[in-house]
Amino acid sequence: QVQLVESGGGLVQAGGSLRLSCASSGRTFSRYGMGWFRQAPGKVREFVAVINWSGSITNYADSVKGRFTISRDSAKNTVYLQMNSLKPEDTAVYYCAAAARPSGGTYYSEYDYNYWGQGTQVTVAS
Repeated sequence: QVQLVESGGGLVQAGGSLRLSCASSGRTFSRYGMGWFRQAPGKVREFVAVINWSGSITNYADSVKGRFTISRDSAKNTVYLQMNSLKPEDTAVYYCAAAARPSGGTYYSEYDYNYWGQGTQVTVAS
């Protein structure tokens, strides 16, 4: 069983930055692809960023490309999402997720992820 706990959300002005963290309790964390998703009020949950098991492959939604950076520290069992140049439309609850697949690859659908954190609120004021 893997438990994921997000932190780092909050209120920030447009143009500002936040770094989200997702800490895992599982010893197999280093073998999993990890993703960040977000859900704004009244909208479906959407893919934001993904990183493979080794950190060698990352990918991003077009809406955040060039502004957000996903990374991982397997020694700390933690994945990060650095968010720069934040916009009001980035306001959402952000979730990290783990894909417990043998490949440890990158996945873009929420249905490919087995474990989810509780979410952390990010609010960007205009």
